[in-house]
Amino acid sequence: MENLINVLYKPMRKFFYLIVVVLFMSSCGVKYKSVPYFTDLPKDSLLQEQIKNQIVLKIQKNDILSITVSSLNTEASAIFNMGTTSSLQGSSSANVNPANTSNGFMVDDKGMIQLPLIGSIKIEGLTTASARELIQDKLVNYLKEPVVSLKLINFRVSVLGDVGKPGVYPVNNERISVTEALSMAGDLSITAVRNNILLVREQDGKRQYIRLDMHSKDIFNSPYYYLQNNDVLYVQPGNAKYASVDSSYRNVSIVLSALSVIALIISRF
Repeated sequence: MENLINVLYKPMRKFFYLIVVVLFMSSCGVKYKSVPYFTDLPKDSLLQEQIKNQIVLKIQKNDILSITVSSLNTEASAIFNMGTTSSLQGSSSANVNPANTSNGFMVDDKGMIQLPLIGSIKIEGLTTASARELIQDKLVNYLKEPVVSLKLINFRVSVLGDVGKPGVYPVNNERISVTEALSMAGDLSITAVRNNILLVREQDGKRQYIRLDMHSKDIFNSPYYYLQNNDVLYVQPGNAKYASVDSSYRNVSIVLSALSVIALIISRF
């Protein structure tokens, strides 16, 4: 009998270790405390603070602008509002919204746009309001009381990873925040890692990688809270997301049941 116990001791010990490991793996689910946003906000009081991180969108290379001109002379204004297919040459289909290219002027690699009669205008780094005023001032030589309407038409942000609806989302105005972009993408999944969201931004010939924490209210004061054209948000999935698709995790309950039966049989010896 003693020999039998010695023979079974090592297998039983291995089974015990295996059960502990499996139980540990099965406990690696989503903890509720990791789910809520902005957990450092006071719960029973009103908190107010000044908004100091608002940014004004500035025109960059490869932006596409919708520019329309009106004046007291409708016929003279029409030359500026004709189709602008030539202004979009060299742009890829990925950079152009097909529904919005009829009046598009693309900012070239030198930060310039080409307008009829006026020629090249440097607008990179300007706000849309400043660019509109600049163009309007130059049109005074050709039109009587010109009025310019200018809008960025390829403003978009990408959201991918562990969200409800990953995708590329067009922005209809000149401001969008991180929380708005995540809402457009169907919000973070319950399994998403909320304190390590990656923002990828290309600006001035450089690529930046910024980490954002949705657990903290400090996200609202971050200089990166408001997104820019072509920003990318990547939401990392947590361990629980992997557990839902990995066969070894899906079969945890079956393995546990089998091991429990085997351990019970062995213990009776």
